[in-house]
Amino acid sequence: MMASLPRRNAPDVGGMSPEPRGPTVKRIVVGTQLRRLREAGGITRGAAGYTIRASEAKISRMELGRVSFKERDVADLLTLYGIHDGPDRTAFLNLVHQANTPGWWQEYGDVLPSWFETYLGLEQAASMLRTHEAQFVPGLLQTEDYARAVVRLGLPGTSDDEVQRRADLRLRRQAVLTQDGAPRVWVILDETALRRPLGSREVLAAQLRHLLELSELPNVSIQVLLHESGGHAAVGGPFTLLRFADPDLPDIVYVEQLTSALYLDKRQDTDRYAMVLSRLAVEAESPARTAAIIHDLVHQQ
Repeated sequence: MMASLPRRNAPDVGGMSPEPRGPTVKRIVVGTQLRRLREAGGITRGAAGYTIRASEAKISRMELGRVSFKERDVADLLTLYGIHDGPDRTAFLNLVHQANTPGWWQEYGDVLPSWFETYLGLEQAASMLRTHEAQFVPGLLQTEDYARAVVRLGLPGTSDDEVQRRADLRLRRQAVLTQDGAPRVWVILDETALRRPLGSREVLAAQLRHLLELSELPNVSIQVLLHESGGHAAVGGPFTLLRFADPDLPDIVYVEQLTSALYLDKRQDTDRYAMVLSRLAVEAESPARTAAIIHDLVHQQ
C-alpha cells in the first residue's frame, strides 16, 4: 500500500525552476514567477497593470496561469521587475513561448469542455495522481468500448461520431501511463464501479481484464472499497489529487461536476483531501487482494 507523502516546503522567491512539462503547467510556473518577482520588488498589481495597459484583474489571472501570455507584456513586466538583458530574461521569455504552445488535446476542441482543458494539462504533467471514484472506472483506465458506454450514458442523443471522438480523447490520455517519467497512479474504486454493467456484460468483463493488466504496471496501484466495509470518508463524491515534481506547483485537487469543475490548491483543502485518501487506502482492500477480487468478477460475467 502506498504511504502518505509529506508535504513539500514552500520554495524561496527567485530563480527559475527546472523546465516544467506541458503548456498548462508552464503557464502556472510563468505566472508564479511573475508574482514572486513583482512581490520581491514591492510592486502592486495596479502598477504592473499600468505598465502593460491592463487591469489588476488581468495581472491576477496572469499570475495564476489562467490565461495565455503576450510575450511583449511579459517582456515589459520583466523590465519593470528589474530583469533586463541576460540569460534569465532569455530563459523566461523562452518559457513563455512554450507556455503558449497548444497541447495535443486542442485537436479535440470540438468535444472538449473548456473547464476540462486545464485538467488535461495538469494530468499530463503530474508526477502523482491519486483518485477516488464511486460510480465508474476513471477515464484514464477505461477501454474504448467502456468509454463509449460512459459517454452515451452521460450525453444521451449524442451522435456516434461525437461519442467516438470523446472516447478517442480518453484513449489518447492514457499514453501518460507508459511514457518516460510516467506518473505514479493510485486509484481507489468503490465496488459499484466494478459491478456496474455499462454497455453489456462483455464490455464490463473486458474492462475488468484491462484493469488487471494495468495493475501489473509498476506505477499503477488499484484498490477496491467493498460494500461490506460500510460508509467511508469520501462522502463528497469522486475527486483526484495531483502532485507535481516542480517545486513551484502546489498540490491540486480536481473535483468534476456535471457542467463544470473545481480546482482547489489551498493548503487546507489539499491536505484535507490527502487525509481522506489515506483513510480510504486503509479501509480499502490491498492491491493484491483487489486483483483477486477483479479476477473473480471477470469469471462471473
